[in-house]
Amino acid sequence: MELRQLRYFVTVAEELNFGRAAERLHIAGPSLSQQIKALERDLKVLLFNRDRRSVTLTPAGAALLPGTRALLAQADELRRQATGLMRSEPVRIGYVKWCPADLAETAAEVARIRVDTWVMPSHAQAARVAEGSLDLAICWVQSGDLAELGLAARLIGADRLYAVTVGSDTSPVEARDTVVLLDADVASWSSSNRFGEQYSRDTGATVVHIDDGGITGPAFFEHVRRLRRPVLNSPKGQDATLPRGFAARSIVRPAPYWTWSLVSRRDESDETVRAVIDLLTSRVTIGELSDDGSWLPAADPHRPRR
Repeated sequence: MELRQLRYFVTVAEELNFGRAAERLHIAGPSLSQQIKALERDLKVLLFNRDRRSVTLTPAGAALLPGTRALLAQADELRRQATGLMRSEPVRIGYVKWCPADLAETAAEVARIRVDTWVMPSHAQAARVAEGSLDLAICWVQSGDLAELGLAARLIGADRLYAVTVGSDTSPVEARDTVVLLDADVASWSSSNRFGEQYSRDTGATVVHIDDGGITGPAFFEHVRRLRRPVLNSPKGQDATLPRGFAARSIVRPAPYWTWSLVSRRDESDETVRAVIDLLTSRVTIGELSDDGSWLPAADPHRPRR
């Protein structure tokens, strides 16, 4: 049994006509008929009922057709990945702050991946992919960004954001009772500001404008101390240890999520790049994003349809 015989079987099953199937396959009709008979001998089942007027699938043929299609799809994927290994240059991946915990380990194991050390804001990394200086980037994007830059995005991770407050209270806080900071430096904080503006508009959270870059770091905690209210934490500070005297409070009704996309060029044809995309995202599932109690911006490319 050979893969080409299985392809012949699927084509005949789709056409139910040996003449048309032979034309699609660019082989002679008698040769196609002989190959199908050889496949039937190997499988020890009759795949088609044939007479002068019609060709129909037998029950055995109909039962084997879905599995044959799946097997051929797997063979095509294997061939695609093998072809991608011929690329001489490694796939260049940029990121903003967050990346999968095992990205460095994966890059070490897969010699075709190089993690770029030039850390830049999300909008800058997405633009680098569009212009070709990066192959992929892990960043925050919205559907409009993808359309404008000709990019595609696959979900690679998500952070549930929390609020930071002065004191020891760790009880949940409603989104409308939180504060969101918007910084005047739009070049550095474009994505954070866009997220915060939509979060405030949808939830009723209070907006406070700042001009000192205090979205993260020591300045952020000074703002929390000054405001004396729960302040939405930035994803850049998601894993930071809180100073003494501050507490983290989960946000509810709704719970805000910041998604991380693996961004690529929409017309990407490089087999290695496509194989790396599949490698990094094929097992990613963030079930909480589909919960009624979660919140994502309306233009988030990973926003579930409810």
